[in-house]
Amino acid sequence: MPMKIVKYPHPALRHPAKPVSLIDAALRKIVAEMFQLMYEHHGLGLAAPQVALPYQVFVMNPTGDPEQREHEQVFINPELSDPKGLVEAEEGCLSFPDLYQKVRRAKEVRVQAYDAQGRLIDRVVTDLEARIVQHETDHLHGKLFIDYFSPGAKLSSRAILEAFEKEHRRAQERGELPSDAELIRQLQALEKEAIVVG
Repeated sequence: MPMKIVKYPHPALRHPAKPVSLIDAALRKIVAEMFQLMYEHHGLGLAAPQVALPYQVFVMNPTGDPEQREHEQVFINPELSDPKGLVEAEEGCLSFPDLYQKVRRAKEVRVQAYDAQGRLIDRVVTDLEARIVQHETDHLHGKLFIDYFSPGAKLSSRAILEAFEKEHRRAQERGELPSDAELIRQLQALEKEAIVVG
């Protein structure tokens, strides 16, 4: 099946991803498809759980421009540390189309991870890059940007979140999407695929 971005409240978005133990051609193919989807949907980053893959992988390009491939970055098994400062700025998410709210995040953070060639990444990112890295790393742990909304933002977002939930249930009733229990079983089966994760 072609890769596609899943929308809230798909269970993959709350399912903690597993660390990747093998970086190979199969994983690099997944990464390439994720970049393609990210650009098609005009995103700056995309995490594997957003395409219903329970792996600790995300891609980003802070320019969002497919013509500027030199800014593409891949993070595998990322770990964040040393947050500094706090900045509030508007965020969106490809799994929540047309929902934007202000979210407070660290202005600067250290990220340690591996790239698609298995090389160690250890760098400090700031501003927009730091925001994307934090947003996408959250996805790998089942945390979503809506979890950071202020009470007022939650209230003003309630209608659109309820619409997402209704559409999810309708898709299941129409047979276009399996039940949540079956979707979780699919995620658990993917976790066992030794080619990508141990």
